[in-house]
Amino acid sequence: MKTIISIAIIVIGGKFINGLTILIKRTLNLRYLNETLTNYSISTIHVVLRILLVMMVLEIFNIPIASFATLIGAAGVAVSVVWSGLLSNFASGMFLVILRPFKIGDYINASGYAGVVRDIGLFMTILTTDNNLQVYVGNNKLFTDVIVNYNVNNYRRIDQNYQITNSIDPREAINILTKRILCIENILSIPKPSVSIVKFTEFGVLLGIRLFALTSNFYQVKNDANIIIATTARDFNWLPPAAVYKKYFYTT
Repeated sequence: MKTIISIAIIVIGGKFINGLTILIKRTLNLRYLNETLTNYSISTIHVVLRILLVMMVLEIFNIPIASFATLIGAAGVAVSVVWSGLLSNFASGMFLVILRPFKIGDYINASGYAGVVRDIGLFMTILTTDNNLQVYVGNNKLFTDVIVNYNVNNYRRIDQNYQITNSIDPREAINILTKRILCIENILSIPKPSVSIVKFTEFGVLLGIRLFALTSNFYQVKNDANIIIATTARDFNWLPPAAVYKKYFYTT
């Protein structure tokens, strides 16, 4: 009879916990709380309720909860020594939620991976990379590494360089490229785009093209800028950098 009651408690209690966590999540979402904090809180509540459910089952079999708690504490000490990384991931997850260097939906680069944050769990953070891979990174590794968040600022700068030969007038090249890059779609006028001389080389002048675009339009503007540079070089018969180097080495 105790076994039947225990099974019933586990089944019914499991469904109750799942329903309760869903209800709490909906309530928190209606209050427009931070999605990261909501998911982390729901995960913590779910684990705590599951532990309480197990303790109820143990009580039915007359297993002293105090002794069980002592056993759990002793096991916890042993596990903490062996699995210190797991506990550090848990602590780091709490600091990630509190300090909020990034949130769910942000595009970040950390621990050698770049992608969109899908979830911040108790022990690990889930990223979806550009090639649509799902990567699980330990919270401690993220927290102790350099994190680049591309969604904090409204816009990003695009830096492109182009080498021209000594036979090309740099003022003319700057004027031509400046007029053409201003026609790129989604380019920002403030800060102002610019084309300037970066440095002088033995092959000629190295031009630097600086553009600004919203984070969401970054790759589109960067690609269009490359197309503008390539088509301008073709229209005015400017040698590309590879041809400049090749011509130099073949003639010296």
